[in-house]
Amino acid sequence: MKQQNFYIIDFDSTFTQVEALDELARISLNKHPDKEAIFKKIEDYTNLAMEGKLSFSESLAQRVKLLEANEDHLKQLITRLKKKVSSSFSRNAAFFKKHADEVLIVSGGFKEFITPVVSQYHIKKENIYANTFVTTGDGKIIDYDHANPLSEEGGKVKLMRQMDLKGDLYGIGDGYSDFQLRESGLIKKFFAFTENIARESIVSKADHVTPSFDEFLYVNNLPRAISYPKNRILCLVIGDVPAESIALLKKDGFSIRHKTSFEEKYVGDVGMIILADGEKLENEKLSRAVKLKTIGYLGSARNKFSLQTCTEMGIVVFDDVKSNPRSATFIPKRVIDFMNKGTTYMSSNFPNLQLPAIDKSHRLIHIHKNVPGIMAQINTIFAKHNINIVGQFLMTNATLGYAITDINAEYDKQLFKSLKKIENTIKFRVLY
Repeated sequence: MKQQNFYIIDFDSTFTQVEALDELARISLNKHPDKEAIFKKIEDYTNLAMEGKLSFSESLAQRVKLLEANEDHLKQLITRLKKKVSSSFSRNAAFFKKHADEVLIVSGGFKEFITPVVSQYHIKKENIYANTFVTTGDGKIIDYDHANPLSEEGGKVKLMRQMDLKGDLYGIGDGYSDFQLRESGLIKKFFAFTENIARESIVSKADHVTPSFDEFLYVNNLPRAISYPKNRILCLVIGDVPAESIALLKKDGFSIRHKTSFEEKYVGDVGMIILADGEKLENEKLSRAVKLKTIGYLGSARNKFSLQTCTEMGIVVFDDVKSNPRSATFIPKRVIDFMNKGTTYMSSNFPNLQLPAIDKSHRLIHIHKNVPGIMAQINTIFAKHNINIVGQFLMTNATLGYAITDINAEYDKQLFKSLKKIENTIKFRVLY
């Protein structure tokens, strides 16, 4: 009989982008004359506990004492938190629905705000373990239930020992209380979640650093919204590229390296390149960049590198022939749109194709030489594998064919191998 897995997920700075008690303080103390000083104290207590420098029980007691919050403030907090769910958790809602019995939210936060947020993602209320507030008759928060093990130092360890789950347990979180589960031997692996914050003292102790929930699902071969985590795609930024360009790429989750030149050590692994105006690429290195999918040039790419080589290798190029100041955001957005949806709109060397993402489907990209019969071969392979096509798009120019196929069925690796073997194929890629 297959061993059951359980996924123990933290809430603050993991499932959500923020620390909820910090956010509640900003709401409840909004009109307080000393609000900034109190905010700082609350954040300090949070960080000391997350880094293991202060007992969780002491941190929690001090924070609740400073809150001055009530039930109306909680309602405002819930509205805010629903908009602050971590992107990689939000896009993998289907995973939580499919694995509802195995997902547990275990948090030192409070059920009053956690339950309304995570319940939207098909997480069962009976699988949510957190503290509870004590309120007065008029709704003012004055304390919390001290009998709850999660209010104590080492609370997650105490709770999991009481639960005595039978199976393999995997922990995902950003703080010391999450690592304590691994230290206690109660969980098989601890994944340090760094999408929102990376605490070095925790990261150094993790079994695996996961910059996104996509990474966790990928490493554990679990169903996921995108086939390959963005944090594993190397984006090389070369030259004097504006900070706002880099910020856009970082926000979307790519692994950024900012360099002054195309260093040899990156040639074999780079998936994206952003070039400042005036920078050049040597053709010899470009021709060996076999994983490179797209280049964004913040200006005119004319005579800066070989567009012909890019086209022959299936590398999509975006540039701005007018060297417009808008390039700082316009070009990175074009590159991001291509990586996320396969959109080649306003590309310099590819057929222009613009299309929306389609829910509950997998998007496959096939780049090939523009010769007759390729689409017929592609669809024959889909038919042999009993694949139902949801949507299909083909654009061509004088030399290239660019085909996008959306399918709604599960696929196997043999399908990919067959598509790659079609004669005149340049590149094949699964987007999600």
